[in-house]
Amino acid sequence: MALPLIVSMAGFTVMQFCDRLFLARYDSVAIQAAIPAGVLAFTLICFFQAMAGYAGTFVAQYHGAGDKRGCVRATVQGVWLALVTAPFLAALTPLGYWLMHISGHAPAVLAQERSYYGWLMLGGWLVPLGAAIGGYFTGQSRMRLNTIANVAGSAVNILLDYVMIFGKWGCPEMGIKGAAIATVISSAIAPLAQLIAFLREPDVRAAGRIKVWRLDPPLMRRILRFGLPAGLHLLADISAFAVFVMLTGRLGAVALAASNIGFSINSLAFSPLLGLSMAASVLTGQYQGKRDADTAMRAGWTTLKLAWVYMLVIGTTFALFPEAYFTLFRARTANFSVAELLAVGKPMMLLMAAWGVFDTVNIVLSGALRGVGDTRFVMLYMLLMGWLFWIPGELWILLRGGGILEAWRWLALYVAILSGGFALRWWRGQWRHIKLLERDRVVETG
Repeated sequence: MALPLIVSMAGFTVMQFCDRLFLARYDSVAIQAAIPAGVLAFTLICFFQAMAGYAGTFVAQYHGAGDKRGCVRATVQGVWLALVTAPFLAALTPLGYWLMHISGHAPAVLAQERSYYGWLMLGGWLVPLGAAIGGYFTGQSRMRLNTIANVAGSAVNILLDYVMIFGKWGCPEMGIKGAAIATVISSAIAPLAQLIAFLREPDVRAAGRIKVWRLDPPLMRRILRFGLPAGLHLLADISAFAVFVMLTGRLGAVALAASNIGFSINSLAFSPLLGLSMAASVLTGQYQGKRDADTAMRAGWTTLKLAWVYMLVIGTTFALFPEAYFTLFRARTANFSVAELLAVGKPMMLLMAAWGVFDTVNIVLSGALRGVGDTRFVMLYMLLMGWLFWIPGELWILLRGGGILEAWRWLALYVAILSGGFALRWWRGQWRHIKLLERDRVVETG
């Protein structure tokens, strides 16, 4: 189950990696702007993505319970949640501009951040839409369509990045603006393919392609009950990370570039872990839907062991080949040398190798907990740890004049402590008693 999800996530992350690689080679200012603006846009989108996408967890549990009509009903509610995202994102867009304005970044960086962010927000509603429809297939362990659609979208994005950033094949040279437009265009490919396939499903046709879109208020309320904490969890996590990225912009061009490059490398390397986290969420959800909590627990631990094997391999490359990773991002217009970049980058790679062991626990077991419906704990724990421990520590480091490596060491400590809470929560098993589905309705509609 994990392999297609890993391939799908890898396609998306390779797309992001190439996007940033092209921008780094195009202009040193562009790579400094891309990650803060991209993270900020995703911060404002992620809540809606997680909330609409949580319909996929209901699909997994309905599938485990043998209720095919429930899978369709849950997906439709998720699609409605995704579609109402657009006006909310439009209303939130000015907030992002204001946050960038007060971040203290250099004017040249700020101008490119605004361009990149504005285009990403314009197409942001496509992200929750893809999460909602894709959850119908993933929740039933039908991975092939999502994998093909997501990889195709990523491939188109990489091609459009090259054409639009550098101005190839008759296209005007647009730099960071071209990268954002390419992302928006390619973001529509997977949801469109998934929607067409969903409408062709026998259970959808049996319900009627018009009637199937009816709102189901009781089910919508349950999705919101568990999906809202899932969205707030992701918002708490990503917003804390966005603040961290914004703070690093105050530490100078070399620090910002090295940190952004480090996170670009990290996102590429960690994409298989995200696939494994999704697999853990689906499997634990399916077994919980069958009321087989013991197997759900084993699924979580087994996924974690597989993830650790992968992380051991990738972490070793971080420690042994930092120069190879950082040389990829050498910009032709940088006002600092590769040696200066590596002086900061090498210790960062060692820190990534160290915290990877602990972040593997966070990624996999938080996914497993979401699958069984323990979204409230995940939300509260991430909120408390991120905003009462990690970010206050980073602010203290910044205010007393600490550097980027000290900030990264505090990040590594936060990741390590966070992992202990997730491991303990999964091991103690309070989630066994959570009932995501309305069992009486399952009987009626099954």
